[in-house]
Amino acid sequence: MTAGDFRKLALSFPEAIESAHMHHPDFRVCGKIFATLGYPDKNWAVVKLTPEEQKHFIQSDPKVFRPVKGAWGRRGNANVYLSAAKIDIVRQALTAAWRNTAPKRLAKTL
Repeated sequence: MTAGDFRKLALSFPEAIESAHMHHPDFRVCGKIFATLGYPDKNWAVVKLTPEEQKHFIQSDPKVFRPVKGAWGRRGNANVYLSAAKIDIVRQALTAAWRNTAPKRLAKTL
């Protein structure tokens, strides 16, 4: 998977937009970030998961997913190693991240 593939998937969700913070492209729904590209470097992305979801994705594909370092990782955020990732598993993780972030009225639509 490339950064372009990740971007295209992230922007496919209802009301998703691309923005930036800390010099990294991010993806938001209703002003809240659900994913980021380029952290910790250009080979990685981040998805906003619950701790349980993070554990599931890491167990299912430990070459692709790992906890983000520090408090963000303890809250469930996971790094995605793009070059090892397959589109289907990243779509699942982005779906979870989007649902975790979208307002309930919007999350019901997906």
